Amino acid sequence: MARTLFGTDGIRGVAGEYPLDPKTASAVGIALGKWVLRSKQEPRVVIGMDTRESGPWIASEVAGGLKSQGVSVNFAGITTTPGVAYLAKTGPYAAGVMISASHNPYRDNGIKLIGHSGYKLPDQQEEILETEIFELLRDSAAPSPTKLQVDTGLDSTYIQHLASTLPQGLGGLRIVCDCANGSASALAPELFERLGASVRMTHCAPDGRNINLNCGSLHLEVLRAGVLAESADVGVAFDGDADRALFVSRTGKVVDGDAVLLVTARYLKHQGRLGGVEGPPTVVTTVMSNLGLERALAAHGIRLIRTPVGDKYVLEEMIRIGAVLGGEQSGHVIFHQYATTGDGMLTALRVFEVMRASGMGLDELTSELQIYPQRLVNVRVRERKPIEDLPAVKAAIRDAEKSFGDSGRVLVRFSGTEPLARVMVEGPDLERVEKFANHIASEIRAELGGE
Repeated sequence: MARTLFGTDGIRGVAGEYPLDPKTASAVGIALGKWVLRSKQEPRVVIGMDTRESGPWIASEVAGGLKSQGVSVNFAGITTTPGVAYLAKTGPYAAGVMISASHNPYRDNGIKLIGHSGYKLPDQQEEILETEIFELLRDSAAPSPTKLQVDTGLDSTYIQHLASTLPQGLGGLRIVCDCANGSASALAPELFERLGASVRMTHCAPDGRNINLNCGSLHLEVLRAGVLAESADVGVAFDGDADRALFVSRTGKVVDGDAVLLVTARYLKHQGRLGGVEGPPTVVTTVMSNLGLERALAAHGIRLIRTPVGDKYVLEEMIRIGAVLGGEQSGHVIFHQYATTGDGMLTALRVFEVMRASGMGLDELTSELQIYPQRLVNVRVRERKPIEDLPAVKAAIRDAEKSFGDSGRVLVRFSGTEPLARVMVEGPDLERVEKFANHIASEIRAELGGE
C-alpha cells in the first residue's frame, strides 16, 4: 500500500494539526501497544522528546494510547533520538518512541518509532501500524492522555554509555558547544565536562520555541565566532534532536560530515578497526558526498560506497556489508560499533578522540581533503519522467560527463517529497560546474514544463 502517514523519518507535521493532533497521537500509541502485545515482547516502551513546547502533550497522548493496551511506559523526558534508540536496545523495552522534528522549527513535531533492535521499525511494520491507526481514527473514541513523570536515570544510563567509549577522557581540550536549544542542551555539557574538557556552551537555554532558531548545525556563524573569540581548540554544533554534529576548527574552518568521515576513517583504519565482512576497509556515504572525499579515502586504501540520499539507505548498506562507519555531509554519522543510528554527541567524542590521539587540530587533520566545487540546482517540474525518456536532458548530461571525465560527477534525481528535479554537478573548476548545472536545469525546464 502507499504510505501516507509515515515518511522516511516517522510521522511529522505541524503540532496540533493532523497528523500531529491529539487523536492521531493517541491512535499511534494504541496501534503500537497492540503490536507490542502481538509480538510477545516485554510490554514496556520508553519515550523521549526534544525541547519543543508541544513535546509533553504529544508524549502524553502516545503514552495514554499505550497504557490503554496494558503496555507500561518509562519516560526519559528531554533526550536525544540516539539516546532513545540506545535505551530501547539495551533496556527492557519492546520499542522506543521519540517525539521530535529534528532540525525543523518549533511549530513542527514528529513521532519516530524504534524497535528493540535500536533500529527504526521496518517499512512493512509501519504500513501495518498505519492501517490500524486509520481504523482507530474512524472510531469516535476520544484520546485519553496520561500524566508522565521523568525517570532521570534513563538519561544517566545513556550518558554513561557515551562516556565509556572514551576512557582516556578529554582533559585539557577547550570546546565551544552549540546545542541548538535542543535535546543536547543539558546532556552535552554533562558529558564533555565529565570527561575533563573545558566547555563554553551556547544556545543551551531551551524555552519551547527557540529550538534550531538561528543556531545549531544549520547556523554555524555564532559557533564560529565563539571559537575564534575563545581561542578554543574546536567547536561543535548539534541539531534539535542531536543525531548529527558539525564542527568548526580553531581557525574558524567549517568541518562537515564528509571531513568527519575522512578524519575518523583514517584513524580507524590505522587501528585495524575499519574492516567489514566484505572487501577492503570501507566507508558508506550518499551520492551527495564530495568527490574530494572519495579521492582522499582512496589515497589511504579506503573504499567509498555511495547510496541514495538518506541515512536509512546508508545504514542498510552498512549492515549488508558489515561496515562500521558511514554517514552524510549533513553530519549524520553512524559509528556502528557503538550505535544503531547517527549520534551527534558520539560523533563529537570520536572526532575529539582523533584530535587527542594525534595531537593535531581539525585544520591539520582535514588538510588533505580537497573539496571540489559543487552546484545544486532545484527545478520545479509538473511531472516526473525517466531521464532516459528526455533526449535533450540526456545529451546535456552526457556533454558534462565527457567534459569532466573522471574528475567530476553529474547527478540528476527527482525529490521524493516535492515536485522537484535536483541537478548536482561537481568538478575541478566552478565556472564549468555552474555552466553545466544551469544548462542541464534549463533542459529539464524545457522538457518537463518546470517554472
